Amino acid sequence: MLRRDCTINRLRIGGDAPVRLMGVINCSPESFYRGSYTPAGRVYDRALAMIDAGADLIDLGARSTAPGSPPITVAEEAARVEAALSELDGTGIAVSVDTRYAEVLDLALRHDVHAVNDISGLADEHYARAVADSGLPVFVMASLREPGDAVGLAATLAALDAVVARCTRLGIEEYVLDPAVGRWVPGRTSEDDWGLCRNFEAFSSFGRPVLAAVSRKTFIGDLLGREPDDRLAGTLALTAMLVEKGAAVVRSHDVRETADLLRVSAKMRGR
Repeated sequence: MLRRDCTINRLRIGGDAPVRLMGVINCSPESFYRGSYTPAGRVYDRALAMIDAGADLIDLGARSTAPGSPPITVAEEAARVEAALSELDGTGIAVSVDTRYAEVLDLALRHDVHAVNDISGLADEHYARAVADSGLPVFVMASLREPGDAVGLAATLAALDAVVARCTRLGIEEYVLDPAVGRWVPGRTSEDDWGLCRNFEAFSSFGRPVLAAVSRKTFIGDLLGREPDDRLAGTLALTAMLVEKGAAVVRSHDVRETADLLRVSAKMRGR
């Protein structure tokens, strides 16, 4: 039987639950959107402000995955995650840790973490086992061998099919699918991303909640001729459409504005 929901820290996602909102906190100064960078010592205040503004959970990452970002070591990522999570321990705030390295996940598990955000789609067996052994719910991205390497709708559906099979094999039952909209690999174009968004309802065919993660991304900027700090209006317009196409959770840098969008959308749908 298809399972259309997932539970993270008692928060139900998918099914007939409201569309949930994930606020983004980047502890990486290399982030493509500098407005999302939160240095150590300010993570708790930023997270609390997001929860007060309407976020249901926080997605915390310490490594920029945007193409061309300066590389950092796993040790640097781990140190940033350690500092950030130490601020959130005992607060009751639901936290997803965004990493693809077992060493970072192992450190994160010593803190109050409630989910894993894996852009590698569990393709790496060592990391996949670490995620499965954690027992945490997973946001898992469409990836065949490397993050976001599926190009086009058909390849993305095939990647999601592979992701679902990996979850089944590993015994992971609580997970949300991410169709990997974004410029993840050189072979992907803005038109590829628009194609995924136009066909977003297709990703619900797997019977799992689907994540919309399009906040301020390159393809929006390419269309509008805008830099990341000037892509909010475009992001909100697209987000509204993706909610109509079945998104169960929205990942956003702009929590207050997106929370307003979701409230209006729910009202229009009689929810």
